[in-house]
Amino acid sequence: MLPLARPTISSVWSRTSRLPFGKRLFSRFLARMVPYSGSIGAAVEALGDGRSRVALRDRRAVRNHLGSIHAVALVNLGELATGLAVMHAVDGVGRGIVTTLKMDYFKKARGTITATCAIEMPSAPGTHDVEAIAHLHDAAGVEVARATATWRIDLPA
Repeated sequence: MLPLARPTISSVWSRTSRLPFGKRLFSRFLARMVPYSGSIGAAVEALGDGRSRVALRDRRAVRNHLGSIHAVALVNLGELATGLAVMHAVDGVGRGIVTTLKMDYFKKARGTITATCAIEMPSAPGTHDVEAIAHLHDAAGVEVARATATWRIDLPA
């Protein structure tokens, strides 16, 4: 018996995102596949080659003692946004792993925080280090933090 092919991010996104509650279904699937990233309960709002938009709802489970979203929850959100953008672009063709992750905080994060990432992916075969930046904004559009991740991408010949 042939082994079942593992579903790709892009195939699951394309099948679920069009359905009623499909984006929520995709976000739950992602949380099961990547449990640590899923621990913050972020919702994937948009996904395409080299771009993503992920939202984190402000709630007690992600708050710190200051009444704002915890710094590590924001790092998790930023890494998730960069990872989705990169992995969707190499989906089924290559692989990637974070080698560096840097976070800059500008103000306390309160309310729903949305992380967006848009990158240019290399197309040549080989190993590439790609810098992906996720901008984290509050509901008023103010940038509260920025995640900069270096992804090592392997693209086969």
